[in-house]
Amino acid sequence: MKMIIIIVYKLLMIDQNIPSTHQDWLDELQDSGYRLTAPLRAIVSIVANSSRALGAIEIFDLGRGEHPSLGLVTVYRTLDLLTELGLVRRVHRNNGCHGYLPATAGHYHALICRDCGRSVEFPGENDLQALIADVEAQTGYRVEEHLLQLSGLCSRCQDEGRDG
Repeated sequence: MKMIIIIVYKLLMIDQNIPSTHQDWLDELQDSGYRLTAPLRAIVSIVANSSRALGAIEIFDLGRGEHPSLGLVTVYRTLDLLTELGLVRRVHRNNGCHGYLPATAGHYHALICRDCGRSVEFPGENDLQALIADVEAQTGYRVEEHLLQLSGLCSRCQDEGRDG
């Protein structure tokens, strides 16, 4: 059973407090005590400059173009590290695999185009507080965290007549 939730948000340009460029990510990694190896630089370059969620295999394939000896284990370890540092966000893609997006500082959720994979992030903790309170009251659970990700069709894919 597929549950569709329609939420309308006005997307705003938001000042980001985390590193937002390729070089900023490298600086953050170095400041955190990590060696800036060629494979790490290749992975950072790919993910930091992507406007869509990329899977580990896609990053591996793209990274081998920049660094032919790049290993898949290195890709997974680097993605774990970037996630831990808050530089990337792990999301679910329509194909059932995880994807990775550059993250925005603060509490944000992802909206991902189901056709081309482009993504945007939108703010959203306060708007969920009433829903969380209702769920807690109805179930007796204490909600400690949540994950929210929306998918749909971006304006570009709509303009191209891709309606699924």
